[in-house]
Amino acid sequence: MSGFRQEAVLGCASADLEHVHAIVTRAGTSFGKGMKILPPERRYGMFAVYAFCREVDDIADGDVLVPDRMEALQDWHKRMERLYEGETRDGLDRVLVAAITRFGLRKEDFTAVIDGMAMDAAGPVVAPDEATLDLYCDRVASAVGRLSVRVFGDSSPEADRVAHHLGRALQLTNILRDVQEDADRGRLYLPRELLLRHDVPIDPQEALYALGLDPLARIMAVRAADHFREAYRAMRQCDRIAMRPARIMAASYRPILTALLRRGWRHPDVPVKVSKAVRILRSLLAYYR
Repeated sequence: MSGFRQEAVLGCASADLEHVHAIVTRAGTSFGKGMKILPPERRYGMFAVYAFCREVDDIADGDVLVPDRMEALQDWHKRMERLYEGETRDGLDRVLVAAITRFGLRKEDFTAVIDGMAMDAAGPVVAPDEATLDLYCDRVASAVGRLSVRVFGDSSPEADRVAHHLGRALQLTNILRDVQEDADRGRLYLPRELLLRHDVPIDPQEALYALGLDPLARIMAVRAADHFREAYRAMRQCDRIAMRPARIMAASYRPILTALLRRGWRHPDVPVKVSKAVRILRSLLAYYR
């Protein structure tokens, strides 16, 4: 955190900023590095949003030991109520309140994320209907996008359209990439209507070996591609600088969808390989567009 006075960022104390940064670092993802393109206030606003998401996701996935996961998520609902009343109890609370105030973050978007995690915590998601799958994508991905675009610097309706479509594009890509991994955890996020249409069993493990899995997954891939296209279209109506992180996320994920289509879903256990050089190049091009 060099190059600026820590206590000046979002008006938060150095210890609170370090606490949030530590949550991001412990996650072991590339998120922290990716957010270096943002100025300090926006970067730490995103760190706060990410730390919130990490905390509730760990509860939903059982990565933290709690007596009752649903109760722990309900406690987060109560916590958000407190935060919007200005009551804070720890470093994450204080940085979240600062970000909420600075960037006009909406409580209903935090609530949607918690509700999305509750859908996983309630038990393995297996063959949801189309409407439930779309709601799940909205809660766990697009709601995060609606928080993010505000931190990036654009709170326009078009920015919300970016969040709507890009969130769904990324989440559908994740679902298509992780069919095998999800099945190993007893999960199957593909929609029931398509499973029935293509004679794919609803049992997660049996679905992996069904002949209809490949044509079904290709339909879902077309949907993801449509969402990418609509997201790019909405981005062109938004603040160009504010949309840089969104463009980079889209540019880094789109090759995964392309690689999935190339591999197909006859053998979903075969890892998908995307050239790191290609992803870096696409990200650089997205940055300067």
